[in-house]
Amino acid sequence: MGALSSIVNTSAPSLYVSLFSITSNPTVWNIIARNEYRKRTTTRALGSPYHGCYLLAILIFTFRLVRDHLCQCALLDQPRVTLLPKLFATLVPVLIFIVGQVFVLTSTYTLGITGTDLTYVGGTLCFAATALWYERPTGLLITLYVYIVYLIALRYEG
Repeated sequence: MGALSSIVNTSAPSLYVSLFSITSNPTVWNIIARNEYRKRTTTRALGSPYHGCYLLAILIFTFRLVRDHLCQCALLDQPRVTLLPKLFATLVPVLIFIVGQVFVLTSTYTLGITGTDLTYVGGTLCFAATALWYERPTGLLITLYVYIVYLIALRYEG
C-alpha cells in the first residue's frame, strides 16, 4: 500500500468529487433516457421527442464539461510522476487524445445527435491521454475507473 500512497493523494477531496461525477454522469442520463423510453415525460413536457433528445444531448454535453473540469482539478491535486520518456511525454498523450476524439466525433457525425451513442471508448482514451499529459499516475487509475463505469453502463443500456 506504501507504493500506492506515493502516487495517490487520498486526502484530496477533489479526487472523490471527480469519481462521483464520473459515476453520476452515465447514471443520470440513463435514468432520464429510461424514463423517457417508458413514460415519455420529456416528450410530453417539450411537445416533441426530438426536443427531448436534444435537451438530453445538451445535458450530457454540459455534464461532461463539468466532469472534465472536476477531473482536471483532481489530477492537479495529485503527485506528478514522470510516466513516459521525455521524447514521448508530449507525443503519446496528443496521439491518444486525437484517436479518442476521432472516435467521439465520428460517432456523433455518423449517428447524429439524436442517434449518437455515448462514445465510451473515445472518452476513456481521452482520460488516459489527459493522465499522461499531466503526468499523474492517479489519472491512469481514474481512467480505469471510467472504463469500469462505462462497462457497467453498457450492460445496463443493453
